[in-house]
Amino acid sequence: MRTPGLKTVLWFFLTIGCWIAVCGTAEAEVRHLSGQTLYVPAYSHIYYGDRERPMLLTVTLSVRNTDLSAPISLQSVEYYDSNGKRVSSMIQEPMPLAPLSSTRFVIKESDASGGSGACFVVRWKSAKPVTEPVVESIMINTQSQLGISFTSPARVLEEIIAR
Repeated sequence: MRTPGLKTVLWFFLTIGCWIAVCGTAEAEVRHLSGQTLYVPAYSHIYYGDRERPMLLTVTLSVRNTDLSAPISLQSVEYYDSNGKRVSSMIQEPMPLAPLSSTRFVIKESDASGGSGACFVVRWKSAKPVTEPVVESIMINTQSQLGISFTSPARVLEEIIAR
C-alpha cells in the first residue's frame, strides 16, 4: 500500500481549508435592524475609448424587503450628482414596502444630470427589527448588437441595530 506524498497531503488540507472558508462566509449571521441610511453608487454614464467618450446608461435603483413577515418604510430616496448636489427626491412621503416586496426607481438613459459619480441615499426604518433589505443599483445600455450592464451594492452609512 502506497502512502500519500507531501504534495497530496498539502493539497488535501488546502482544499479543505478553502471549503471551510467559503462555507463559513456563506453562513453569515442574519442581522435584524430597525433602520439604515444607505449610500448606493450609480453611474448615469461611463467613459470609453481614448477620447473618453461618454456612454449614457439607464440606472435602476432596486429596493427589496427581505423580511418574511414585517413591512419596512422608505423614509427618503434621494439622487445626487457627481458634485454631491441633490438632483431629485424620488419620493415625497414615506413609502411602505410589504414583506418580500420590492420597488424600483429609474433614471432614464437620456438623463445625464447625475454624471459618472452619481449616487442614491436611501433611508428606511421599521416598527420592529427586520432582516436587512437588499438595495442595489443596476446600470445598462444597449447599442446596436453590443450591451453593457453591471450592478453596484449599497454601502451602510448609519444603522439602527435591534436590541
